[in-house]
Amino acid sequence: MGAETHSPTTTAWKPTDKWLLGIVLAVINFWLFAQTLLNVIPGIRGQLGVEETLANLAVSVTSLFSGIFIVVAGGLADRLGRVKVLYAGIWLSIAGSLLIALTPENLGGLTSTMLLGGRVVQGLSAACIMPSSMALVKTFYEGKARQRALSFWSIGSWGGSGFCSLFGGLMATSALGWRSIFWISVVLSILALVLLRGTPESKAESDPAAAKRGFDWGGLVAFIVLLVSINVYISQGPALGWLSLRGLGLIALAAVSGLVFLYIETHRAGAFVNLKLFANGTFTGATLSNFLLNGAAGTLIVSLGLVQIAAGMSSLQSGLLTLGYLIAILSTIRVGEKLLQRFGPKKPMLWGSMITGVGILLCSMTFLYIDQYIVLSVIGFTLFGVGLGFYATPSTDAALSSVPDNQVGAASGIYKMASSLGNAIGVAISAALYVAGQAVNPELIQSWGLFIGRQDNVALRFGGAIGLLFNVLMVVIAIAAIIVTVPAEPKDRVPEPEPKEPHDVAPPAFGN
Repeated sequence: MGAETHSPTTTAWKPTDKWLLGIVLAVINFWLFAQTLLNVIPGIRGQLGVEETLANLAVSVTSLFSGIFIVVAGGLADRLGRVKVLYAGIWLSIAGSLLIALTPENLGGLTSTMLLGGRVVQGLSAACIMPSSMALVKTFYEGKARQRALSFWSIGSWGGSGFCSLFGGLMATSALGWRSIFWISVVLSILALVLLRGTPESKAESDPAAAKRGFDWGGLVAFIVLLVSINVYISQGPALGWLSLRGLGLIALAAVSGLVFLYIETHRAGAFVNLKLFANGTFTGATLSNFLLNGAAGTLIVSLGLVQIAAGMSSLQSGLLTLGYLIAILSTIRVGEKLLQRFGPKKPMLWGSMITGVGILLCSMTFLYIDQYIVLSVIGFTLFGVGLGFYATPSTDAALSSVPDNQVGAASGIYKMASSLGNAIGVAISAALYVAGQAVNPELIQSWGLFIGRQDNVALRFGGAIGLLFNVLMVVIAIAAIIVTVPAEPKDRVPEPEPKEPHDVAPPAFGN
């Protein structure tokens, strides 16, 4: 097992509550601020003067670029320094937020370029921040203190995603307007830089053989082409034509680049994505289920968009439907930590996934009266939050605790790549199914006798049901993946080091 390397001051340095708050603020910049577009995009699309397909692309492209480059950033964090990469990510977050906040209205190409450019930069920021911050948490904490710190890290990610719809709706309908979301992001990014100042550098032990091999540019390029072609096909399908020449060309491009990627990664030493990590059952189950549960973020864009159109709700009113989600996820993340300590990772991961699936299923009942649907969606989003709260810390700990220290940067990069790509692909497919379902003949839908209440919007509600049920399917697959791959008592978990003397133990996060 490779050793960690640190600056000379590391042995005397201890993480404090303020330092951990800085980590949380860095992580929350993506999950809270960047993700607000899931809720506010229906309201600002007309104001900016962009097409619906381009708006949907703007929603998913941030997670897409985060997923593409997060493994690269994780590897760079191991080699160049996790603190350096973390700082770079925070500065990129500031740049991306500024681009979006300053995006002009109705200027055609300039508007589209600044909006999409800002979203791409935000994705690159998340790619840098997530693996480096997670690796630093594992480096500076041990045992239960690490699990506690990971819970607060999860508050930044899962909690941020829980608050994004409500926060985005609140700011968009306030006198400050939707642009204030990204100005606040800039301010909190600067605060994070201040709180993290003085963090000693941390990196993995250098590998001379890896340095000689060089970077796997071929694998990276094939990976980029694969994911961009898939995302463009999904998000732009209604405009391009699903079976048009251009659409079929994108499918062919994705297939060829995917095969090239697999060939390179399985034949090259020092591959861009270390596929050997997936020989570890615990890591595989945690990562695959993480991909699928993050894909369920499509629930937000479909359900909240549906009530804004069908019921005339504002972005704030629709965001209030997710208040239970926010409260539940923040109050149950620590419960998930305790369940992990008592039962190991598998049971809380399964329980959390099952509760999440039930919650999304309730949100998919768009055939009811709107008042009934609103009640069920409030309950559904609350269960969604409870489930993710149970799942978050056990899954993260299972993924990181089962790999050697010298691979934690790459492993955390792959794990968070699963988060981002799941989010991007899940949102894109959910939105595409939502739009495609609306094209079904309303008379055919009415003939089924399933949709009660108003009949002038049955196609809209049918599209919503299709998009939401796809998210239920992803959760079902996640449950199956956990059952098959995660052992009840992981045999491949890397043992924790022997406890240090009391004066060397890292202080508990936030005093708990």
